[in-house]
Amino acid sequence: MRIFDATLSTLERSLDVRLSRQTVLAANLANANTPGFVQRDLDFAAAMAAATTPAVPEPVAAARPGELPLVSSAPRPGAPEEFVSEVPTVSPTLDGNGVDIDTASAAVAENALQYGAAAKAVARKLAILRYAASDGQG
Repeated sequence: MRIFDATLSTLERSLDVRLSRQTVLAANLANANTPGFVQRDLDFAAAMAAATTPAVPEPVAAARPGELPLVSSAPRPGAPEEFVSEVPTVSPTLDGNGVDIDTASAAVAENALQYGAAAKAVARKLAILRYAASDGQG
């Protein structure tokens, strides 16, 4: 049995992507009065799909003839910033600002709740590992 399974690594990536999305959503609220600002969002599903795609190791040339080639792990494809896109606005203000405070605030709150749920899941997973590591004494 593996101690650190796919659940923990998926939750870790989920927290990273949620944090990136929170940054994008907070920028929308921060720029609610900036003329010409266009509301943005991060596509969580696409970013998670890219984050959970296993990185393909690339062989590196052997240092000496007859040795096995070294393997370098390439950076994981799909940084969350690649999945940020503009949100179409129904009615921008006179100065061209496209931030809808209500939808932006709701998106921030929803993302914060989902981040909290993932953090609780990680805490529970680690508590189980801690319990097992202490032979049930803690």
